[in-house]
Amino acid sequence: MLDWSDTETTTAVAPAAATLTTALRPQTQFKLEPVDPTGLGAIDRAGGRVSVDEKRMINCRADVNQLLPLKYKWAWEKYLSGCNNHWMPTEVSMQADIALWKSRDGLTEDERRAIKRNLGFFAASESLVANNIVLAIYRHLTNPECRQYLLRQAFEEAVHTHTFQYIVESLGLDEGELFNMYREVPSITDKAAWALKHTQHLDDSSFETGTPDNDRAFLRDLVAFYVVFEGMWFYTGFAQILSLGRRNKMVGIAEQYQYILRDESIHLNFGIDVINQIKIENPHLWTAEYQDQIRGMIREAAELEAAYGRDTMPRGFLGLNAALCEQYMHFIANRRCAQIGLAPVFADVENPFPWMSEAMDLKKEKNFFETRVIEYQNGGVLSWD
Repeated sequence: MLDWSDTETTTAVAPAAATLTTALRPQTQFKLEPVDPTGLGAIDRAGGRVSVDEKRMINCRADVNQLLPLKYKWAWEKYLSGCNNHWMPTEVSMQADIALWKSRDGLTEDERRAIKRNLGFFAASESLVANNIVLAIYRHLTNPECRQYLLRQAFEEAVHTHTFQYIVESLGLDEGELFNMYREVPSITDKAAWALKHTQHLDDSSFETGTPDNDRAFLRDLVAFYVVFEGMWFYTGFAQILSLGRRNKMVGIAEQYQYILRDESIHLNFGIDVINQIKIENPHLWTAEYQDQIRGMIREAAELEAAYGRDTMPRGFLGLNAALCEQYMHFIANRRCAQIGLAPVFADVENPFPWMSEAMDLKKEKNFFETRVIEYQNGGVLSWD
């Protein structure tokens, strides 16, 4: 069984400096003139072959189309892990969930409220994540192995959006209500508005990296996107649904959330590594003042998530309540700070949901809750005996 430290990124800041850089040249040896980060510019016929040392995370045109030689092997490994974790929501039976949802006494009103709020938040959030990847982050990360992973992540976000469509349709929920909660439920709207505000540079088609101010803006948006949105806000929702699954309620949704959690853990790992690598290659960006700004963002985001927890669980239900979710978010926030080299923003707290680590143990071949095909493998590793 994985322990808690294994459920998310295991890349610490100190090891990152040793493992994520390979013969990194001083910054002055790289060209910093305006570059075309898209990879669609004119071919430099006399440019010579690209050395692995010339590859960089941002502000580097030379390596956009050159996957090999790999410089950031961790990015390629995450791509392979994502491929090995492939799943589709329609593989999971919803029959038990449908019966329980239709049962008059199967769920309490508080449990129904939490489920619907949860689905409403995730339904819009996964689309927002996909938009940021496809329309923005891919454009500014000038490294092919990282872009390869982003392509895989974008597909996974599409699968996650499909998941919520599948759940809503299976349970016969009001589609308009669920998919418009980001407009109509204040605690969800507040989070969506914060996310849009703090990823505005990712959404600006005229925005370009290449100056210290713009590079800091891009790095700040990456923190908001990966550390907060995917690395903090999703975890309250995971805890809520998986808590129900532990009590044998809504087991189909719980299984799908476990697969989403496994995907999101790798997304978070990737984002943390990207942020730390940009810091290594651009140490002038990571000033004390800038770190205070990032810590302030994380604190504010944790407070918004605590408000969301109070809204989704005004009275709580067995094993879960808003106070525990707020403690959990303080634990997560401090952990995220440590992972990108920041001082904690809250007093030291214990993880109130150590059982969350168990969610990462779900294997594709496992007949979890007796709902999945037992032998589910990639074609390349199937046994034909």
